[in-house]
Amino acid sequence: MDRAALTDADCGISQALGVMGDGWTFLIVRDIAGGTTRFDALQRALGVSRRALTERLGRLVEHGVLRRREYSAHPPRYDYLLTPKGEGLLPVLVALQDWGTRHVMGTGTLTATADSASAEARRVRALTGRRLPGVTLTAHDGTLVDLGAQVSWTVLYCFPGAFAPDAHGYPPGWGDIPGAPGCTLESLTYAARHPAFLARGAAVHGVSTQRPDQLAAFVAHARLPFPLLSDQDSALAAGLLLPTFRAAGVDRLKRLTLLVDPTGTIREVQFPITDPAASVDDVLAALDRLATLTA
Repeated sequence: MDRAALTDADCGISQALGVMGDGWTFLIVRDIAGGTTRFDALQRALGVSRRALTERLGRLVEHGVLRRREYSAHPPRYDYLLTPKGEGLLPVLVALQDWGTRHVMGTGTLTATADSASAEARRVRALTGRRLPGVTLTAHDGTLVDLGAQVSWTVLYCFPGAFAPDAHGYPPGWGDIPGAPGCTLESLTYAARHPAFLARGAAVHGVSTQRPDQLAAFVAHARLPFPLLSDQDSALAAGLLLPTFRAAGVDRLKRLTLLVDPTGTIREVQFPITDPAASVDDVLAALDRLATLTA
């Protein structure tokens, strides 16, 4: 039976599955979001047959989820890139990952952290040695920050949410979610240590899925000397498969820190973080160690 015959014309879920087709297609979008954009690299990463990959890439281009950008004319070869329509799938990927981690691989418990021996922790630590995907995030002041264009050592500390006291406060039950509290303390510790990071030629960026205006209110309240970046569209979370949890109707980043070298390569990963304040000094120590090794 034709796949189109199985779709309900009035159901968005059915129509979406008519485009995405099967699990391989979601994995293709996942890997392209992470920066694997060429046919041979996708085929190696996924282990799918060349024929199956060709069919699925063609279907995604046909439906406007991907676009092709030529990088070789003879023979013709292409990068496959997400269109705005394709980028709209990123929160879906994040939701699938959260559901799988929490309900299939886990016990169903809502948590903003993880056991250090868990599959989730192993996946995050495996980011060491990986290049950041080409992601542009909006800072609290509205400026755009291209994470792939950084030219210095960069600290990206990801946190669940930090709120100014007069900006609607924390979501209900926030203090009962393991690992969620501590964002203000972590940010204030980075602010106190900021001169030490500057002395080492390192930039500091906080990253949250909060809106830029929420981040701006917190920056003003805490008087932070560095930018907070909004990943409200899940571009970074999906690109690196960062761990998330859902609270008060919002997908939120679990607390973790990435130390990225001037080439855009992740050199150190902190996850899980059990002591947000002490983790800042741990990052400074890692920066000293790694900078010495690469000098």
